[in-house]
Amino acid sequence: MPPLARRLALALPTLALAMPVAAQAPAVLLFRVVSQRDEIIIGLTPAELAAMGSGPEAERIARKLATDGQVGAWRYVVGRATDGSTRHGATGRIAIMRQETYRIEPYSAAIPVAPPPG
Repeated sequence: MPPLARRLALALPTLALAMPVAAQAPAVLLFRVVSQRDEIIIGLTPAELAAMGSGPEAERIARKLATDGQVGAWRYVVGRATDGSTRHGATGRIAIMRQETYRIEPYSAAIPVAPPPG
């Protein structure tokens, strides 16, 4: 086997393993926002989170609430996809207003999560 062909043969399995990891970047990250009255699931795109600065995602949201008094996000609920499967889907944009007590925590969905509308 020529040296170039040998290198390609060795590199292809490595590329195949690396590609799914890159393709799995989430289109939206979910968070549970718990107040004294209720709790909701919100979704923010990586770009929206990046605009909030650096650090852990939940802390970025908390800082944005503290400094600006509100955060805009997608509200996510469990619903049906067009194929009939169950998934988390965005129902629309909401504004979360600053209150005295909140708990913001990352939310790991056990079912698929649809990206927010374009």
